[in-house]
Amino acid sequence: MELGDKIKKLRKEQNWNLTEIADICGFSKSLLSKIENGKTMPPISTLIKIADALGTTVSILLDDQQQSGTIHTTKEKSQSKLVKTEKGYSFFAFAVERGDKLMQPFLFVSRKDEHDSRHIFSHNGEEFIFILEGQMIYKVGNVEYTLGPGDSLYFDSIEKHTISPITSEVKYVAVFTQSKLGAE
Repeated sequence: MELGDKIKKLRKEQNWNLTEIADICGFSKSLLSKIENGKTMPPISTLIKIADALGTTVSILLDDQQQSGTIHTTKEKSQSKLVKTEKGYSFFAFAVERGDKLMQPFLFVSRKDEHDSRHIFSHNGEEFIFILEGQMIYKVGNVEYTLGPGDSLYFDSIEKHTISPITSEVKYVAVFTQSKLGAE
């Protein structure tokens, strides 16, 4: 099942309308409709808000085939399954098959020539990022950090944060925590 279809199905099963979920998430009904109809691929921060509102996780939204235990991912799989967003980056969600996990790990690839520096991220939970390749400026709150390979940040992801690639491409791992409480 596609991401938008999955979101729509969960929303309808819980008797929510588009406006209610959009209001909980803090964005427009139009954006949620575009996501549900597969017309746009939202950034991770938006997916986290939708998952929280529906009382689930991003992993559940991204994969129907759930399993427990150890999940092995090859480099080839993570590189070939990158999902491109309209915000200038691509992502791969590790271990989507394991819906009960406490961490939400992702591989991100951000390209300077495609990056939308106006986009500000903010979502519930905590976040850890670790730079694999390239350099970028990562702003958390009012503080800017220049990060290169081997550098990391850990912060409360409710704080507004932005990224600006310095090199043509930046690859990094990000791990989010996400509550499973959902909307009331």
